[in-house]
Amino acid sequence: MNIALFMQMAAEACADRVALTHAGVHFTYEQLFDSSKKAAKHFSESDCEFVSVMDVSSPAVPIAMMGAAMAGITYVPLNYRLSSEQINEQLARIEPVFLIVDDSQVNDYEIKGTVSGRRGLLAELETKPSNDFTWQEDPSAIAIQLFTSGTTGTPKAAILRHEHLVSYILSSIEFMGAEPEQAALISVPPYHIAGISSILSSIYACRRMVQLPNFDPDEWLRLCANEKVTNAFVVPTMLIRIIEQIEQTQFDLASLKSLTAMAYGGGKMPVPVIERALELLPEINFTNAYGLTETSSTISLLDPDDHRNALTDTDPIIKSRLGSVGKALPGVEIEVRDDDGNRLAPFEPGEIYVRGPQVSGEYLERNALIDDGWFPTRDAGHLDEEGYLFLSGRADDVIVRGGENISPAEIEDVLHGHDAIRDVAALAIPSEEWGEAVGLAVVLKGGAELSEDEINAVIRAKLRSSRIPAQLVFADELPYNESGKLLRRVMKAWFE
Repeated sequence: MNIALFMQMAAEACADRVALTHAGVHFTYEQLFDSSKKAAKHFSESDCEFVSVMDVSSPAVPIAMMGAAMAGITYVPLNYRLSSEQINEQLARIEPVFLIVDDSQVNDYEIKGTVSGRRGLLAELETKPSNDFTWQEDPSAIAIQLFTSGTTGTPKAAILRHEHLVSYILSSIEFMGAEPEQAALISVPPYHIAGISSILSSIYACRRMVQLPNFDPDEWLRLCANEKVTNAFVVPTMLIRIIEQIEQTQFDLASLKSLTAMAYGGGKMPVPVIERALELLPEINFTNAYGLTETSSTISLLDPDDHRNALTDTDPIIKSRLGSVGKALPGVEIEVRDDDGNRLAPFEPGEIYVRGPQVSGEYLERNALIDDGWFPTRDAGHLDEEGYLFLSGRADDVIVRGGENISPAEIEDVLHGHDAIRDVAALAIPSEEWGEAVGLAVVLKGGAELSEDEINAVIRAKLRSSRIPAQLVFADELPYNESGKLLRRVMKAWFE
């Protein structure tokens, strides 16, 4: 099965339903399917081996993704926010390529292949005659290639075959499951796996997609109200800014009455932030979705009932689950293992492993699957007795102080609960005495004052003295990539 079949099914079942809204312009599913077939023919005639969009969200994104799938060409969205050197390095790895960019950048790249402006391409496709382009149904063919965020080194080329993406969609979404009035606001970047899965899941559900090319909390709230958005996905940094915007501007929450479901993921959500969101927006069903590029998106969910139970229950174990990423999806297996690969008991910390038909675990450089299909995520965490998964960061982020393993998350969780602290991050810094010690970066809320001694006192009241930072810096903001991942490698320079 080819992911393009999702578009065909939606076009045949919901031809006149609005599929996409961009800058106030609407496209039906029939129009989107027709444009995708035209794009497939266009790509095939270009002799390219890859199709790439290096641009903000626009109608060109789903059209290029589906057109490439129909043409049997790998789709590779690129991060337009990278440096010129990084962009050129990635482009060199996918030549010959049909590259789609903003029209103002058409002459900026000298590559083997074709460079096309987004508006120019869409206009050209509109003039082409409709066709009945047919495609191969090879489930093992590569559908999408995504370069990893490269937070620890040179990005790897993660590949997702049609069978992985199809497995994820079929196991988690009901065909035509959306009502005609439902609309999903897509504000995550198109080069992120969440952006890919948002498009695929919306198409299969026949849900209208509302695109926000560049995230801004005020514009996000405006679109939710004006377009009567019912579903949305945000990364933690987005939700923090949305809540701040609501509180600072006294935003009329009644205008969000259509918003019924909000998913979040892409990074660790501070518990105080989601607690505040649940208080401000009690009618919205919140879902915490945890997944990776290599797993075709979500592998575990903390559903709306879990959120409400954790917020109101007095049982400390149930209450703690508000800081978890929920339980594995049907068909997905999750284990936590030690450094020797042994499965650990509940509450014992280790590395997270996952297995299932949606799990690729594959890169162009190598296949990372081991032990009959298990994928080592390099994320650290633990499971509780009922299978709820708790993340503590990347396995490489653990601070080893004098032989004692310290998770940055345990320090961060304590400080996130302080009223004066907006954001915080702990990381390993070199220590002659201990090998490694705790470095701490703190972002205070506007107008707030908090001394280093006061911060240390907060930590000392909750944790062992080994968690007190050897060095603390105050910052205006912490470095995150557009996917919401904290760039600790960037922060290390602050402590040199």
